[in-house]
Parts: sequence; structure tokens; C-alpha cells
Amino acid sequence: MHRTAAAALALGLLAGPLAAPAAAQAQPGSRTLTVGAQVAPSAIDPHYHNTTQNNALLRQIYEPLFELSNRREIQPRLAESMRALDEHTWEAKIRPGVRFHDGTPFEAEDIAWTFARVPTVPNSPALFTPQVRTISAIEIRDPTTVIIRTREPNPLMFFDMAGPVILSRRIHGAGGPSPATSEFNSGRLAIGTGAYRFAAFAHGERLEVTRNDEYWGPKEPWERVVFRFIPQPGSRVAALLTGEVDMIDYVPVQDIQRLERDQRFRLFSIDSITYVYLFPDSMRETSPFVADRQGRPLPRNPLQDRRVREALSLAIPRGAIAERLYQGQATPADQFAAPAAEHRIEGLPPLPNDPARARALLAEAGYPEGFRLTIHGPNGFFPSDDNLLQAIAQGFTRIGIETGVQTLPPATLFTKATNREFSVFMTYFSSWFTINPIRQVVMTRDPVAGFGPFNRQRYSNPAVDGPARQAMTTMDEERRRDLTLQAARALLEDKGVIPVIFLRNSWAGRRDRVVIDPSPANQTSALYVRPAP
Repeated sequence: MHRTAAAALALGLLAGPLAAPAAAQAQPGSRTLTVGAQVAPSAIDPHYHNTTQNNALLRQIYEPLFELSNRREIQPRLAESMRALDEHTWEAKIRPGVRFHDGTPFEAEDIAWTFARVPTVPNSPALFTPQVRTISAIEIRDPTTVIIRTREPNPLMFFDMAGPVILSRRIHGAGGPSPATSEFNSGRLAIGTGAYRFAAFAHGERLEVTRNDEYWGPKEPWERVVFRFIPQPGSRVAALLTGEVDMIDYVPVQDIQRLERDQRFRLFSIDSITYVYLFPDSMRETSPFVADRQGRPLPRNPLQDRRVREALSLAIPRGAIAERLYQGQATPADQFAAPAAEHRIEGLPPLPNDPARARALLAEAGYPEGFRLTIHGPNGFFPSDDNLLQAIAQGFTRIGIETGVQTLPPATLFTKATNREFSVFMTYFSSWFTINPIRQVVMTRDPVAGFGPFNRQRYSNPAVDGPARQAMTTMDEERRRDLTLQAARALLEDKGVIPVIFLRNSWAGRRDRVVIDPSPANQTSALYVRPAP
């Protein structure tokens, strides 16, 4: 057996009947599910912004060819199977008889139209281009057979085909090659093949979907699902306690024990594939939020110096943050890859906290008195994100870098980060693979090739790019693992990004109402919720 085939078997990539999400197992009946969710989607256009919660919410309405399950298994969706004919050619069998919500049939030609649209969505903070970048041609052999040709070998092909959802060239292409995102937000083009239909959307406030009774797969148990977006943690918990919602996500760490003791509710938790990191502005001569101790702009950006970035990492008390701030709902990070990620560096201890060494490194770099810095991060993106940013700032201040904090709503933060308005900002990434965040976050940004769509600081390091680029065209798994490790070690050594913590994901629900299949990717979706027995 070829190594690629062995890897496919290990990840459950064999074609077969659809493995239904947990919700499909529930008893039938007329039910409404109300969810108190922390993060609102930035758009209803499923190709506009590749984020965890956008994808989770919108894949109730739209579907990709395959789906990566909560168990890291590739499950068939609009494609029933796919196989490699050679290193540059894949044959996909698409599911017959599927219709979009308005009755338009799903056809093989829709795949080619969709993949052509993906890189063209205007004003996108993060496109799905990496997932389609290797495709050179799509041929329709017959109504249920699609030949996908790639310009180079792609060992992540199954994973990539679980990325962009498929739209209809007849529905979504009727007004031109790339319909406006506003047309999705209005609901006019919010038409997919998914288990739920779009019903209503109020930006930042509410999303409503209704069950698609014509769905090709198992019928979902919820006739109507209402997502109320409540970014304030206390308000979200209050909505659960008063019965305004049936469940909440991103349970505040300070409320976990309280909810566990209350027999009206049940906690659903899981170790995540999500890790929080800082992204320093290391590529510019000057940086907007760096100054000397008197507040005067520095003539040279200190974040360009690897020793300064190392000092920042050494200043972070990750162990204390995980134990005290997160009360055990996080663990200290050791690298830029989740503990469950494929091809991560094994055997590393948590990144050290050594203020004395950090101060020495600053002095070596020419900053014995430190400097001033403002760091930015989200407020309402993941549990205790604003408090985490404060804890990091305190660590920086202890080593002589007088640090201020500014938190912003997630949508505002990412828009400004994309515009390179920060010196250091905090965010997170979720992935089952080590190579995926490398290609998405830290490889030299190349929109045409599809590298670095999340590389908002324009980091560039040939020691990372070279082996990562080879890894993404190497079908031999052992060789691909070695190349991935080489890139990961170069990134860790250079501190191009600074990993902070690994998160544990928690949801809480009314015991008499819901049973939740917790997502390691931190996805909140009705597809993972069934009625309580």
C-alpha cells in the first residue's frame, strides 16, 4: 500500500455511506433550538471570511464536497468518494439527486464555478485560496464524475476539499462571476444544499435557520434554530440561567464549576485543536505602536530583532495563566501546533518563562531600558481573551517593556490587522495539521499562489518557506513529516509568531433540552446538538 493510501485509511478517508452528525440521531418532532453564541459571523457569504465560527454556522446552510468531523475523519458530503488516479489527477464521484434549497439541482459544473470564485471575493479578510491553489483544471467526465487536475502533487487534497462550500453557478453566478457578499447577507443568495435553510440575519445580533425537509441526508431534529450573538460572557451565562437560551458556547472559566454543580445544566468539554498566539510586526523598519520610554517613536523597530521576540516569549507566564486565569481550562503552549496535530514536534516542554533571561536579551539587542509597546487583541472572541491580553502585558512590563493594551471587537480587530495597523496582536488558530497554520499564517504572503492569507504581519522566512513548500507537494508521508518538522522548528526558533496557550473548549446546555457533541475545532453548530432523551 502506498504511504498516501495508508494515511488516508488512518484518517478515515475511505468512501462510504455518510456518517451523520450527532444531531441526526435524535428523535423526530417539532423543536426549536436557541443558542447563545459568543461570535457572530462576519458575513453570510460562505467564501468571504475563512474563520472557525463562520464556517461552523454557514455549513448548516451550505456544504463542501467533504467534511472533517469532530474525530478527524473525512466524511462524504456533496462528493461520495474521491481517489487519486496519479499524483496530479483526482477522480471525485459527486452525490446524485442533491438540490439547492430553491430546487435547483446540484451539478458537477457547480464545482468548477465555485473554485473559480473562491480567490475573487472582494474585501475578504481571509480567503479560501489555499484550498484551491493547486487546482489547474476541472473536467466533467459524466454527470456524477469530476476529474480534478492539479499543477503539483497535493497530499492535503482531501482536507482541502473539505474547505470551500459549493455554490450554484445558476443561482449564484446569474449576476456575474462573483456575486456581492451583501447579496448573501440580505438572504437573497443565502441558498445552499445544507440540512438547514437560511431564514433571517441581523448582523451582530441574530441568525435564524429552519430545517431543510428536502435534505438529501438524514433529517435534522430541530425545525428551527435561533442563534443569538451575546459577546459578553456574563450576559451569555445569564441567558442560560433564565431559560432564554437552551445552550451557550465559550463558557466563562469562572462559571464552569458553578454550572457543573447546578443539576439543571450539563457541561460538554473537550481538549481543543485551538491555540492562542501573538503575532509581532517583525518585518518593518518602524512599527506604529512602539516608542521609547518617553513616548517618542523609535527610529528602528525592535521587533525586527529575534532576541527581542525571544524576550517577549520568555516574559509570558504561561503556566500561571493556564492555572490561575484559566483555572485548568488551558495548557501552556510549546509550539505553533495543537497537541493533537499531525506532524507536530514531539517531546517539547512548555515554552519557558524566564524574566531574567528576557531582560538580558533586551540588553544584548540594545534596549537595556526597554521601550513602550501597545498590544492589541479581541474582546469576545474566546474565553477571557481580554484578561489574557492584560496578563501578557503585565509579563512584558516586568521585563522593562512598558506595555499598554487595547481590545477591539473581533471584526474590527481583524480588519485593522489585515491593514497592518498593529505592532503586536493576539488571535488564535485551529487545525488538526501542523503544516496548515504554517501555510496559512506564516508562509510568505502570496495571494496568487494562495500562501499566507492569514499572514497579516507579512512575516517572511526562507527557512520556513522552503521546507513547507516542499512538504505541501510531497506525497510520501515520512518525507512530508520531516519537512514539516523542519519548517516548524525554524519558525519556533525565530519566534515569527509567539504561541501562548492551548484552549479547552466548553459548552453548557439545559440538561432537559440538549446533548452536545463538543467540537475540538471550537465549532458551534446545530449539527452537533441533539435533543435530550
